[in-house]
Amino acid sequence: MTETGGGAPPSPGKVLFGKYEMGRLLGRGASAKVYHARHCASGLGVAVKVFPNPRRPAGCSAAGDSFIREISALRRLRHPHIVRLHEVLASRSKVYLVLELAKGGELFSRVEERGHLPEDLCRRLFRQLVSAVAYSHSRGVFHRDLKPENLLLDEAGDLKVSDFGFAALRSSSSSSADGDDGDLLLHTQCGTPAYVAPEVLTKKMTGGYDGAKADMWSCGVILFVLNAGYLPFNDPNLMSLYRKIYRGYHRCPRWTSPNLRRLIARLLDPNPATRISVDGILRDPWFAKDFDADQWTALMQPRGDATDPSGKPHHRRELNAFDLISFSPGLDLSPLFEEATSDRERFALAEPVDSIVDRLEQVGRAQGLAVRREGENGFCAVVEGQKGDFLLRVEVYPLTASLTVVAIERSGGAGESLWNEKLGPALRGPVNLALETPSFITEAERIHDATGSSME
Repeated sequence: MTETGGGAPPSPGKVLFGKYEMGRLLGRGASAKVYHARHCASGLGVAVKVFPNPRRPAGCSAAGDSFIREISALRRLRHPHIVRLHEVLASRSKVYLVLELAKGGELFSRVEERGHLPEDLCRRLFRQLVSAVAYSHSRGVFHRDLKPENLLLDEAGDLKVSDFGFAALRSSSSSSADGDDGDLLLHTQCGTPAYVAPEVLTKKMTGGYDGAKADMWSCGVILFVLNAGYLPFNDPNLMSLYRKIYRGYHRCPRWTSPNLRRLIARLLDPNPATRISVDGILRDPWFAKDFDADQWTALMQPRGDATDPSGKPHHRRELNAFDLISFSPGLDLSPLFEEATSDRERFALAEPVDSIVDRLEQVGRAQGLAVRREGENGFCAVVEGQKGDFLLRVEVYPLTASLTVVAIERSGGAGESLWNEKLGPALRGPVNLALETPSFITEAERIHDATGSSME
């Protein structure tokens, strides 16, 4: 049975778009349900997150905002401790996110089973959490709903951050990640009350909040729960709960070591100005025990060798007809799933792939930056700062024997400055696909009509 756009929920055995056989329900949230599924050709298990009613009315539905935020966030993130987005499918009534399957289930269930986790396990999981959060922040993504229910475990017991439906994305063209005001603060109250930072609750009085500092508070609550087995702030009355959060007073269980107590206290500081940052966490004695800079760099490395459910690399070597068509400004569908920002751009160069990547490496290393090749034959390169923070991603695709397409994705701030002042002038060629009248688009459309391909 194949999904053709009906409104009924997927049933076990139903095949979506001829590709994924649906299985049991794994969980449900306010705006979506998650199912186990199997890729028909390869047999690989995946998770399919189903959002109903994707069309957003004038008022913008919560479900519509949620799936657009999640797609936009996960397209930016390739980290070993963040769930991988394989692909997005859509029918007339639903949007399907095909995600990496975390077979270990929710971290919340593990804590419930054991009561609380040993300190060494808390440290290992917390390091993975901080690496994922720091990586997300370097890519301009602020989660805003971190809690054990949104932290999954894989077969090896390693952490996977999931559910970016409340994420805020900062673009290089807009200083405000919410897009509400022209500043660097966020203005949307969201998250789960027991895990939300005090400044988020009082944002109307303070004028906004820093998404990175709010995520750090949530990480502190999670660390407390892993160690204690219960919440630091809890009350059936919501206003009483908020008052406890404002005060920041908490009591650790007797088995908590002194160093862990100090770190939790610095994370659960009600004042965001003095709350510990990622740099401070890296220097903290409890976090840094038997842990060095090389191990942190390894944790921060993006995943460059992941494959999709069919077994093919995520970053394909060749462009298809739809990629070519999308270079026409009127036919580019990416704004449906991404913010219309200037942190991504494409242009063409009349030279081979290898020489482009070689030039990128020369310029990047001359600036004291790390340039890592990814993918088959190094057709993609990631430029990182000295602390492993993401600055720039360059994907290079051969279009013809004499023409190559270069796709740039950069972070805001340092990444944008680096591109505008150094790498952009060194790489950019005279041909720009957005400005030229691309004759190859007509050929792509002809191929599309001849093959009868459909955009899933």
